[in-house]
Amino acid sequence: MFLQKIKSQGISHLSYIVGDKGSAAVIDPRRDYDIYLETAHRQGARITHIFETHRNEDYVIGSTELAGLTGARIYHGAELPFAYGTVTNEGDTYQLGNIILKTLKTPGHTFESISLILYDTGFGSDPVAVFTGDALFIGDVGRTDFFPDQKEKMAGLLYESIFKKILPLGDHVIVYPAHGAGSICGSGMADREFSTLGYERLNNPMLRLTSRDEFIQVKIKEKHAMPPYFAKMEEYNLNGAPIISRPDFPALMIAEDFAEALRTGMQALDVRSAEAFAGAFIPGSWSLPLNMVPLYAGWFLSYDLDIGLIVSSLDDIDRATRFLSRIGYDRVKGHLYQGMNEWAVKGHDFDCIRAVFAGEIQQKIRDKEKFTLLDIRSEEEFVQGHLPGAQNIFLGELEQRLDQIRPERPIITFCGSGQRAIIAASILKKHGFSQVENCFGSMQACSAVGCEIVKG
Repeated sequence: MFLQKIKSQGISHLSYIVGDKGSAAVIDPRRDYDIYLETAHRQGARITHIFETHRNEDYVIGSTELAGLTGARIYHGAELPFAYGTVTNEGDTYQLGNIILKTLKTPGHTFESISLILYDTGFGSDPVAVFTGDALFIGDVGRTDFFPDQKEKMAGLLYESIFKKILPLGDHVIVYPAHGAGSICGSGMADREFSTLGYERLNNPMLRLTSRDEFIQVKIKEKHAMPPYFAKMEEYNLNGAPIISRPDFPALMIAEDFAEALRTGMQALDVRSAEAFAGAFIPGSWSLPLNMVPLYAGWFLSYDLDIGLIVSSLDDIDRATRFLSRIGYDRVKGHLYQGMNEWAVKGHDFDCIRAVFAGEIQQKIRDKEKFTLLDIRSEEEFVQGHLPGAQNIFLGELEQRLDQIRPERPIITFCGSGQRAIIAASILKKHGFSQVENCFGSMQACSAVGCEIVKG
């Protein structure tokens, strides 16, 4: 018997492969499916079942491609008209050697959400674990805001799913959620990715809200980001995403070809570090440090245009392409040969962004200089602590709120560490703001040097 958790960086998606005696099931597979095939091969198992706990919103599910390769059947909840797969209903069971997986309908995050209870029949009839999808996380519960006109209903459904179905399975039962800390599908998840229902009952803040009405009121007041790419993910995950087998390695493009592609509409995506981008970048390019690609590419990049990559090393190309593929970006045309060095020596224009350190910002505030400190963290982060006089516009909303920024003043972009701030700086430069600077270290650096921090 084996169980392996697979974590997808950036989106903090957790998928699983579990099996026994030559059969295996995959739960919520990602699009780049190699790891499931490799794991099954090592275990001498054949993937026979694929389960989707719900129609995922933040990544492209890999079910159809994996099923095509393995012959496995796909199962999901009944409340959506999926164009593929088979409905699984409350109480349906599936045997994999001594393992039994049993379907539990757990709506609330979405109407068709299911959980899967795992039993080990070789040792007893009690459940061992539960795969909770986006119903129950470690330290939090699923968001219920995907149906704005039915907020109370969805929150009530989630309460019933958790308190009347999942928790009664027993305090000893191990919890396997579909996301971990850092996911956009929740805001209070623990960094830890292992827990039991008993531990969550005692320590998960949302599970302390045993009153149904109190639980609902807390849920309907929550504010979660709704990236525009969610609509594309929902479309793909209902009807089936395009079959690509695996992302192609992008072609090498010399500077002249890269420049010509930019002139005809290609998007330039620079995945180098914030510091490298600030030192020299192609005008009009997006800065998305590699680890930020899964979280923020879907806010800004178009699905209808080619993408050209600017990287620091060839190793980054495969990772960037995989990250983009997981959220449905399949039009990666190529990468710039020898990066910014090739661009510069061929005489093409480049720009830079001045770096500002925490102590300099502190002095500017003390001297009452006229500048805009643009804090692009979430409202929740901002309220917990920010510098005096900072203007808060969430990064994902920045392009839609540029008219709220005074262009005649110098602008310093600011976040938690400087990684998101460089994305904001690239957006401002792309839209014609000339006096743009970036604070490396941002709030972490300010905390370290003792800047004045206010709350609220």
